[in-house]
Formats: sequence, C-alpha cells, structure tokens
Amino acid sequence: MALRIGVDTGGTFTDICLYDTARNELRVFKVSSTPKDPGKAIIEGVAELLRTSDSGEFSDVSYFAHGTTVGTNALLTETGARTGLLTTRGFRDLLELARGRRPRLYDLQADKPAPLVPRDLRLEVTERVRHDGTVWTPLDEDEVRRAIRRLRDEGVEAVAVCLLYSYAFPDHERRVARWIEEEFPGAYVSLSSEVLPEFREYERLSTVVGNAYLGPKVSGYLARLRAELAGRGLAVRPYVTQSNGGVVSFAEAEKYPIRMVLSGPSTGVVGAARIAAGAGHPDIITFDMGGTSTDVSLVQNGEPKTGSGLELDGRAIRAAMLDIHTVGAGGGSVARLDSGGLLKVGPESAGAFPGPACYGNGELPTVTDANVVLQVLNPEYFLGGRLKIDQEASRRAVGALADKLGMSVEDTAQGIIRVVTANMARAIRVISVQRGYDPRDYVMVPFGGAGPLHASRLAAELGMKTILVPESPGALSALGLLLTDVKSDFSRTSVMTVAPGAEDDVGAVFADLDAQAEQWFEASGIEERARGRRRQVDLRYAGQNHELTVEFPAGGDIATLLADFAAAHERAYGYANPGNPVQAVTFRVRAWGEIDARPASSPVVTGAPHDEQPGKRAVYLPELGGFHECPVHDRAALTPGTVIEGPAIIEQMDTTTLVVPGSTATVDAHRNLVIHLGEPE
Repeated sequence: MALRIGVDTGGTFTDICLYDTARNELRVFKVSSTPKDPGKAIIEGVAELLRTSDSGEFSDVSYFAHGTTVGTNALLTETGARTGLLTTRGFRDLLELARGRRPRLYDLQADKPAPLVPRDLRLEVTERVRHDGTVWTPLDEDEVRRAIRRLRDEGVEAVAVCLLYSYAFPDHERRVARWIEEEFPGAYVSLSSEVLPEFREYERLSTVVGNAYLGPKVSGYLARLRAELAGRGLAVRPYVTQSNGGVVSFAEAEKYPIRMVLSGPSTGVVGAARIAAGAGHPDIITFDMGGTSTDVSLVQNGEPKTGSGLELDGRAIRAAMLDIHTVGAGGGSVARLDSGGLLKVGPESAGAFPGPACYGNGELPTVTDANVVLQVLNPEYFLGGRLKIDQEASRRAVGALADKLGMSVEDTAQGIIRVVTANMARAIRVISVQRGYDPRDYVMVPFGGAGPLHASRLAAELGMKTILVPESPGALSALGLLLTDVKSDFSRTSVMTVAPGAEDDVGAVFADLDAQAEQWFEASGIEERARGRRRQVDLRYAGQNHELTVEFPAGGDIATLLADFAAAHERAYGYANPGNPVQAVTFRVRAWGEIDARPASSPVVTGAPHDEQPGKRAVYLPELGGFHECPVHDRAALTPGTVIEGPAIIEQMDTTTLVVPGSTATVDAHRNLVIHLGEPE
C-alpha cells in the first residue's frame, strides 16, 4: 500500500489530503488548527483520517509533505530567538537605517519596526573586502573571537554574520563560522554568503538576520514534528514547502527557514496552476481565501509568476518566491466602524479561537457571520456536519453593528461582503493591472475555505468572465503538496555588461551555479531521470537601479536574451531602449526533482453517501432584491456534463460555491466546476 499525504496548516483550519496511489482515490479532511502547537493538529488529523478512511497506518505512507506558517508567525509576532550580529566595522546600524525611507511617505508619525537584533548585540569586526572580491583589510581573528565570546555571554541563541561584499569573497564569513563553532558550540549560525549571495547590503543583512532569528524556533518545531511522525511509524523522509512553491527536506528547511515565509500559500498556487492547465486554462489568477487572509497570484502559460523578495511587516526579505500578494481579508476578518463611522473589514481576524460568532465562542461580527446571516453559508453546520453553527449568534453580532449604522441586519451583512470584496479586488489589481496584465484575459481559480463563496462577485468586480473551481478547493494548498516538486534555488551576483561576445563570461557564472545544483541533486537523492533546471538572469540598462528577471535562452544566445529583455522592459515600463548598454546583475538557477506518483488528473474524491436530489434554502441575493429560494446541490453528486443555472448554492465538505443569478455552472470532464458569468461563452 502506497499512501501520499499533504498537510497545510492555516490560521483557522489544518487541511489534509491523502492520496491512495493503488486505488487512485483522494481523501480530504479538515481539523481545527492548534496555534500554540501546530504539530498537534497535524498528528491528530492524519491519525484520524487514516483511521476513519481505513487507509492504513503511518508506516504505509510513502510520501509526507507539510506547509507551515510557523516562521511567518514568529516574524510577525516577534517571537523568534535572541539573535546577535557580526558585521563589518562601520555597518552595525545598517539594520536600522535600512533604505532611509519612512514606512508611509506622508505619515510623519509612522514608526519603523524594531530591529530583530538590538544595537548592543550588533558587534563590528575589523575587515574589508572590495566590490571585486579583493581583500582590502584582513580579518582580525582575535577581535572576532572576543566578539563571539561576548555574544555567548549575552545569552544569544543565534548568530547572523554579514560582512561587506561577502557574495564576492565568502572566505571571511566562512572563517568566522569556524571560530563560532569553536568558541560558541551549539549556536545557530547564518552566513549571508550562503543565505543570499547577492548584492544590496541592506537586503542581504535583513534577510540573514531574519534567517538566524527564525532558525532555532523553526528547527525546534520541525525536529519535534519529525520525531512525533517517526514515533507514529513514518519511515520516509518528510518534506516541507518553501516560498518558491517546491518542497525540501526538513534538514534543508532548518538551515534556511527564511525561505519558508510564504510556505503555506505557495503550494496552493502550484496546485491551481497544474489543475487549470490540465483543464485547458493555462492563464489564471488564483484567489485563495482562508479564515485569516487572502492570497492572490498570477499564472501565465501554466507557470506561476515569481519574485525575489518582499517586505514583511516592514522588514526586507530576499529569497526566491512565488509572486503572491496577501491582504487581511478572510472568513474570520472582523467588521467594525472606524473613527469616521465608516464600515471596515479586516485586517483583524477572529482566528481559530474564538473564531466567528457562529462558532459559539466569539461575539465580534466577521465575514463568515455575514454569510451565515444571508444564508449563503449553511446556517446549521459546516464541514459536512462536524461543526455545528449558531445562526442566532451571527445575527446578534451583525445586529450590534447594524444598530450603529441604522441599517437592517441583512443590509449590514451584505455591506460586509461588499467591503471585503473591494479589498480583495484591490489585491488582484496589484498583481495584474499594476504589472501590465489585464485580469479580463484570465480565468479565476478560487480556493481556500471561503474562495468559491466570494469568487463570482469578485470576478464581476474585475470584469472577469470565467471561474474554475477545483474539485477540492478548500484543501487545494494541501493537494498542491502532492503536485509540486522537490525544488531549490541558487543565485550569485556578478555585474557585467551583456553583449554579443560575452558568452564565456556568462557561461562561467552559470557553470558555478550548475555545480551547486548538481551537489544539491546528489545530497537530495534525486535520480538523474527526474532532474530539471532553468536559468534566469536579472538585467537592467546601464545606469538603472532596478532589474527585470529574464529567462536565459536554452541555446545561450545573447541576442535572444537582449531581445527578451527589451520586450519585458516595454511590458513593465511602456518603453525600451535597444541601443543602450545592458548589464547582467544576478544570475539564477532553479533546480528540481520531479515527484513520482502524483495524483492523476481526475482522482476519485471519496466521501460519504449523498442524496442525488438538491435541497432548497432561502438565500439573501441583492440582485433579486432580498431572500430567494435557491436550490442547494451536493458537489459530490455532480457528474461531468452537469449544468446548473444560477442562482444556486453548491455545498461540499470543505467549501461552499455561490452561483449568482445570470451565471451558469458546468462540471467539466475533470470534475472542475466552470462558472460563466452572464451568458455561457
């Protein structure tokens, strides 16, 4: 028996997908998350799924992958390790100076986030390397050892090392690491030349500090989870997701925890891209709405757009990652009135506990409560009956807000939906319109527990005409863990002019990165037949200070590379300067090992027996002026070719889909639900 398991831990629910390769069956399960100990929900949820589905034991699992927000939450809540920093003399304050910009340009009172390393733990050492990698001032060993002992005596758990131009000459940082091991054994050590061998000293410093800050916490969490899984009988190497949409072993993740910042949402994008491409829709916009936040991303030609970094709570993080934009808009987002008496929704969330008022523990009105009041969501239970719902509690919570607004409960609830829809539309415009892409040219793929519920109105707001709802949208991030590859990224800054005749210089840099990729392939145990890689290079016109990442042509033709850069520059900025010199800045290689035994394009999703006849429920629809009797379909009962005219509700264990009036939903050959807004195309 070969079982493959993907587990995605969210702020409200933990989603589990189990794929039985022998039977081509996929089982989906949800349990409430346990924020204080995320591993508890994982172990108990997997054990319950194995037991209730009669699939086998932990020892029968041949593949286990996990998406987690432990690192992200530690950064946001500032609960990482006590960290020290060793840096080149004169640069200890760079972490606070950053780029010299105010967090918000016109807010003179806005405060920058507190540095993850306080000033008294940022120690300078004598050394200096020039931009070309030559040593100007040798490293002072005695001074470095004294600094290490001081950090040890101060009780730090982790040490970040960031020396100037270490990406061009990493030897000084490597020597410092050896001395730390001798003077301070047991300390978690991060070197900037390993974590981010790229230029721009502040971003490199901020990233390596973040990596060190997260290291002990993430390492401890993964070590405990690995031990608990092994204690239950798991015999295979477990994997964890990275921000680039791939998975790596727990051991590699422990070394580079900063690469896990977007671990959770990344695999959902990968899963959506594969499912949509298989259904004939390679160009999509993903819309992942969970309990706490909404993540959106753009996929073109079946490939998710990628980026090289982000700012999280005002702190720069540079790592290979999917281009995902996040807003605080989820099912648990709290509705309130601002100081001017206007309705606001989010970013505050009720989370897993107390949760929405309808869960029976909270009193604040949330997006979920608004949908329960409107009866778009089942007013009696969620999760196929496992979670009972208190509709009266939702009415009381929304009613308190309605009294302040002088509106009816239903109109207030619909107002909450309109506001949260506008928030999510702004997020999608960031990754589409603001980057030169028209959302009307794309298909929306909603997932997450609340995605399909809000997709139709969100798509209408953006002018999008087609929506594709996967078969298990509420657990797509967990399913994506079964669809993605083992993946790692390698980069190096080497500034040079790119023109015909530069093939040898460019090839030398890529040869070094390819050698690193080969070492990773061997260390990861990836067979030759499963190996793949792609090359990219960050280019700019001479004199510019920002780059565009361009695919490196398979044949290595420089003229093709320059033409591709000119096209990318024109799309991003509206013009190109073909006669200007072009510089290559950072070279990148992505390496991956293809995972065997992925779920087939249409695995059988098992579930409880169901009634073929649709039920009915009064649903508040502003398009029809109030409550309207709507058919309520069981998603599991729908077969390929089924056509449903809106308005209608389609329920399943992990989500609810709203088909608005004037729309048509069709079940395609892959059992996806394809919704056409307005008349079918």
